[in-house]
Amino acid sequence: MARYNARESESRWQAAWAKHKVFAATNESGRPKCYVLEMFPYPSGNIHMGHARNYTMGDCLARFRRAQGFNVLHPMGWDAFGLPAENAARDKGVNPREWVESNIANMRAQLKLMGLAIDWDREFATCDPAYYGRQQKLFIDFYKQGLVYRNEADVNWDPVDQTVLANEQVIDGRGWRSGSVVERRKLSQWFFKITAFSDDLLNALDRLDRWPEKVRIMQRNWIGRSEGLRFTFDLSNGDKVEVFSTRPDTLFGASFVALSPDHPLTEELAKKDKNLEAFIAECRRTGTAEAEIEKAEKLGYDTGLRAAHPFDPNWNLPVMVANFVLMGYGTGAIFGCPAHDQRDLEFARKYKLPVLPVVIPEDADPKTFDVGDEAYLGPGKLANSRFLDGKSVDEAKAEVTKRLKAAGRGERTVQYRLRDWLASRQRAWGCPIPMTHCAKCGVVPASESDLPIKLPDDLNFSVHGNPLDRHPTWKHTTCPGCGGEAVRDTDTLDTFVDSSWYFARFCDTHAEGPVSPAALDYWLPVDQYIGGIEHAILHLLYARFFTRGLHKAGYTTLDEPFAGLLTQGMICHETYQDSSGEWLEPAEIEKRDGHAFKKSSGVEVVIGPSEKMSKSKRNTVAPSTFVDIFGADSMRWFMLSDTPPERDIEWTEAGVEGCWRLVQRVHRLVTEAEGLPAPGAKPGEVEGAALELRRATHRAIVAVTEDLDALRFNRAVAQIYTLANAISGADARIAGTVRREALETLVMLIGPMMPHLAETCWEALGHDTMIAESDWPKADPMLVKQDTVTYAVQITGKLRATRAFAKGTDRVTVEATVQDLPVIRDALGGKSPKRVVFVQDRIVNIVA
Repeated sequence: MARYNARESESRWQAAWAKHKVFAATNESGRPKCYVLEMFPYPSGNIHMGHARNYTMGDCLARFRRAQGFNVLHPMGWDAFGLPAENAARDKGVNPREWVESNIANMRAQLKLMGLAIDWDREFATCDPAYYGRQQKLFIDFYKQGLVYRNEADVNWDPVDQTVLANEQVIDGRGWRSGSVVERRKLSQWFFKITAFSDDLLNALDRLDRWPEKVRIMQRNWIGRSEGLRFTFDLSNGDKVEVFSTRPDTLFGASFVALSPDHPLTEELAKKDKNLEAFIAECRRTGTAEAEIEKAEKLGYDTGLRAAHPFDPNWNLPVMVANFVLMGYGTGAIFGCPAHDQRDLEFARKYKLPVLPVVIPEDADPKTFDVGDEAYLGPGKLANSRFLDGKSVDEAKAEVTKRLKAAGRGERTVQYRLRDWLASRQRAWGCPIPMTHCAKCGVVPASESDLPIKLPDDLNFSVHGNPLDRHPTWKHTTCPGCGGEAVRDTDTLDTFVDSSWYFARFCDTHAEGPVSPAALDYWLPVDQYIGGIEHAILHLLYARFFTRGLHKAGYTTLDEPFAGLLTQGMICHETYQDSSGEWLEPAEIEKRDGHAFKKSSGVEVVIGPSEKMSKSKRNTVAPSTFVDIFGADSMRWFMLSDTPPERDIEWTEAGVEGCWRLVQRVHRLVTEAEGLPAPGAKPGEVEGAALELRRATHRAIVAVTEDLDALRFNRAVAQIYTLANAISGADARIAGTVRREALETLVMLIGPMMPHLAETCWEALGHDTMIAESDWPKADPMLVKQDTVTYAVQITGKLRATRAFAKGTDRVTVEATVQDLPVIRDALGGKSPKRVVFVQDRIVNIVA
């Protein structure tokens, strides 16, 4: 028979699926629903291997559920706003919309070559006015519900490019493009009030039992609920400063009070202190990202003020301004206890401040216990703390809280690390914020009849600053309130907004409003969401907030968007470097005898460790390269095999070639089979080898079904190999009905994983229907039932033998039989066992 022609088969079946709209979902169906969604891609121009793995997993599940009888929604869209398109417009002089649309066309074609079971009728891009106009409607709805407000906030300002920079665009305190020193400025910005749901977002994580625990932990830490004490210090100038602490038990270990550079008291003091003013300016050269501030060198400035200890007015602490204290957390002021906080310890050592341990191990001597270069963070008892000495940490916290509360200078409170979401961006390629600024009426929402507020087609990215702000006409409008002259808001929304509700729009892309409440009630929550762990916090948290916003605005009764979450692992490849340290692409390398050589010169290069595929290390491989050679099914099979989906996978050509051999093997098993009856013929009563093949077939159905249900794709692949081996090793004289049943089952089981090959084989078996529209096979319970079991036979817990018995064999028979085994007789040495531990159908443990 001819070899399987992947290119011919794949294009043929892709056309057939599209012609018959096999994967179109309907919003009304008598079947149970299943919504499968992978995180939609940014249209950068080409699909990469990470995309290929992500979408293969989702597609496998979508096809499996469809075969099981579910009404499956499996859509695709494009996260199309963002900085790369602006950069292309600025650097290449192209229109950002044209650049994005060209990339979308290319990537759509690449995805279709993978044979994805996508409902392409629901496709949209976030840069479509039909999408972002409805997003503007949601913004206004949220504003009316009190979930959007305007306030001043610190931003990274590039004085040369005259624009706000994202934190990742600040490199060593300078703008990534201009190289100028970045300034921290306060600008009026729009915020989403995500903190309105802090408790609910935190508590609901316990109900997301189909999310990875590591993701839930990351979100809990990001929300950061902490119970602590707010209390005041009296200052030497007559002022008071309020601090927040989760460790009031360590108050007698305090050696300084620290203010944020943005604290109101700091700014007031700086008016009379030029050196402090310069220190604040230095602090503001650091980006606004919390992580960047945390990593920066700890710097402080002594204001000259002193703070009286709350329990001893004669004990004065220096009041410092410290670059690591954030105005956005707590009160913007802290007390530092260096012995029990690593950051405070580094600061105290730098400025030669006292370090006094006040929590020590239970068996430690307070006179000798000392802290070196690492703060003591362990449990213990209080010491060097006067009336707290000997108490536990919890007892000490309670005592300090009680005394300060009684004195009227402290209150127990709950604090969150979570901050409201700053959503304004001073960029042009994004969703325009639908707010109008009027000298008479103030800031008012745009009229809904004016939505969408479209981006102009003639944006000029060659000028510095925000092109929307500098556009000669776009921002000028009339006030929706008074009809007078007004100006549009020239900021656009953070692109995270675009991806925070797209899953809801997919439920009905023809809805007049932002979403269809009926469609949301039917399709949401998404049954299985798939994407990278790098989105564990912001994207997923914002989507959870947006769903609660939709609820509050009356669009849905749901609060959680994603019932199940899978965070797939990375695709890795070994790296290559030449003698100059330049990274080389895999396509530039040839291998000989375990060594790598540069094709163009023949010079040997260094083979580096396998790392995540990245442009920086140039160890990327385009999926299209291997699809052209081996076909989409070989690549899909590779993505699902060997490695659990949440772990990283090593990309190798040998691995893909092995998948190609499996494709050819399955094709041969089907096309070379002889003596098969017509489709529909059922096996009769069989025994011997025929019965064993039927049992192997039906056990494979159960095993693959269970593994796909649990997203154990690699184990499902292993079960299919087992079935293929059983079929190829079966006696050719076995009845044709039994061999047909086994082959048809094999083909149906590979359908979700290698759909093109499955369709070709299904047709070769004489069917005139498509396997994409066929039902999932059902196992016969009688054939799955195990007639025999294998006992592990142990001597004092160590395995010495195994023995098969009929399932349910009585204990007396089993014990007598295993004790007669030669290895057991020798171990017992003619003596009777001391006792025997018996676990029915599993273990016999003989204690000698």
